[in-house]
Formats: sequence, structure tokens, C-alpha cells
Amino acid sequence: QLSEDVERVSENPTEEREGEMEVNEDSNSVILPDGELGTTTPSLRFSKTCLKNVFSVILLFIYLLLMAVAVFLVYQTISDFREKLKHPVMSVTYKEVSLYDAPGIAFYPGKARLLSCKHHYYDHIPPLINPGQPGDIECTTQRINYTDPFTNQTMKYALIVQGPRDVKKRELVFLQFHLNETDQDFSAIDYLLFSSFQEFVSSPEKAKFMKDCESSYSSWKFSGGFRTWVKMSLVKTKEEDGSETVEFKQETSVVNYIDQRTKPRSDQLFFVVFEWKDPFIQTVQDIITANPWNMIALLCGIFLALFKAADFAKLSVKWMIKIRRRHLKRTRQVTNHIS
Repeated sequence: QLSEDVERVSENPTEEREGEMEVNEDSNSVILPDGELGTTTPSLRFSKTCLKNVFSVILLFIYLLLMAVAVFLVYQTISDFREKLKHPVMSVTYKEVSLYDAPGIAFYPGKARLLSCKHHYYDHIPPLINPGQPGDIECTTQRINYTDPFTNQTMKYALIVQGPRDVKKRELVFLQFHLNETDQDFSAIDYLLFSSFQEFVSSPEKAKFMKDCESSYSSWKFSGGFRTWVKMSLVKTKEEDGSETVEFKQETSVVNYIDQRTKPRSDQLFFVVFEWKDPFIQTVQDIITANPWNMIALLCGIFLALFKAADFAKLSVKWMIKIRRRHLKRTRQVTNHIS
């Protein structure tokens, strides 16, 4: 409309001049003030209005771009939240204790015989006085027979020994076994660790308890003719249903035993030491890193920005319409003055 008005004015300059001459001839007393003529210059007013309109359009496009970015952020936030719900993160925490619940150590010696068992402190194990001979058994032990949980046919004999408790004093348990003869090229004794010796003692069905332990825990071996040093660490895992499982991690070091007995023997001696590695219980659980409250707060902020941008765009359009109407009104006034 603005361009049509300007074209219409520019196409009829002669008519306007004739009208102006007639007005001057008929009424010589009508003279427009200089200030009014200055303020009604069409080219200057048109350039200012055009710049304002262009600037408003640029601002409108900028806020539309910001709205598009905000919509993308909303979509990305919801997608990340759903992805984190599907893939929880493993969390590991450490709890320091001074006393452990004494673990149970189940040995499967076969034909081997327990010679001695003692608790020592501060990693100090005195030299053996009579290796290969029966000694003091100062550990709390129990013997039990139960059927193999995997075959349900063969009977298994297990020797259960109470493990160390005091981690501050570096308590350890030292055991010595003796095997007189063997029909195998390699001699070894199997053992497994379970979390609580007291649970085994208080269990009304000890055979079932040991079958469950053998089904749940891994078993290890230590060989004859060596001193095997086992350092244990406890790992608790919290499942999704709220239950808690316990397992052991261990570091094993093997030292050769120098048999200093006077007569050469064909029997085998087994030495094994059990000690806690550190006073920290490791707890592992799956956690969901996506916090719904953080996502809700972020979405609220994004939607507020969207509404603010939409409100600004609406005000910008209203302002442009108002400027346009004002420009048309001034153009009509100028035309009337010229007429």
C-alpha cells in the first residue's frame, strides 16, 4: 500500500503543481510553515519507517529461530531421559569397617587331614616347629556331609572353618593340611568362601545351606608344597528387586615351601593363609542418572522462554501494524496538504 501511494503521487506531479498554482492564485495568503514542510518530507520518513520494519522483521526471525532451538532442546531432553531410564549406571560405594562379620571357609580336603589351625595378628606367622605333625587347632570348625547340588547322587565332605574378623589388627587364619598319599599327579584342596559363618551355625538345615552356597559361590584351589596367601575383599551387589547378594574377590600369592625335615617324605603338606585385604566393603548397585525433577525444571524454563518469545513476536507484529497505520495516516495528511 505504501508503494502504491508513492507511485500514485509520483505519477501525477503536474496535477499537483496545477492544483498548487490554483491555490496560490486564489488565496495568496495560505503559506505552509517551514517546520511543517520539513516534517512531511516523504523520502526521509519512508527511509526511517523502512529501517524500523526491516529491524522488526529481523528480530522476529531471531525469536522464531530461538523458538526452534527451544523445541529441539525439549525433544533432546525427553530423548535423553528415556535413554537413561533404559540404561542405568553402575554405582560403586565403599564403607569402612573395623570388624567384619566372620566369613565361612569351606574346605574339601578329600583324603587330606587338618593338622593345625591358628589365628595370628599383624601378619606375623611364627616358624613351624614340627611341620607335618599334628598341632593345635584353635579355630572354630565344623564338619558336615551333604549331597552334591549338581548331581544329587554323590556325597561331599566339607570342613567349615571360621575366618578372620578384626581387620584393624590384620587378623589372619593359618591352616596346615597333610596328605599321606595321592593317586594324582597334582595335589590340591578345593575351598569356597561364604559371607557369614554365624549364619551357617544358626541354620537349622546346614546341608541345604551348604548346597545353596556351593550353587551360588565360586570355588578355588590351593596346591601342596606351597604356602598360599589369600587376601579377601567383600563385594555386596544390590539387585533391582531390592535383594542383596554377596561375593568375594581375592588376591592370591604363592610362596614355595622349603621342606627341612630330616628324612625325605613322600607325603604332601598344604599351607594356606586367609586375611582381609582392606577394611572397605564394596557396594555395587545400578542407579538411574536421569532425575525427573531436573527434567521438569528444564522443560518449565524452556516453555517459559517459548511463551516469552511468542509474546514478544506478537508485540512486534502489533508494533509493526501500528507503525504502518501511522505512516499511512501521515501520508494522507501530506496528500491533503498538497491538495
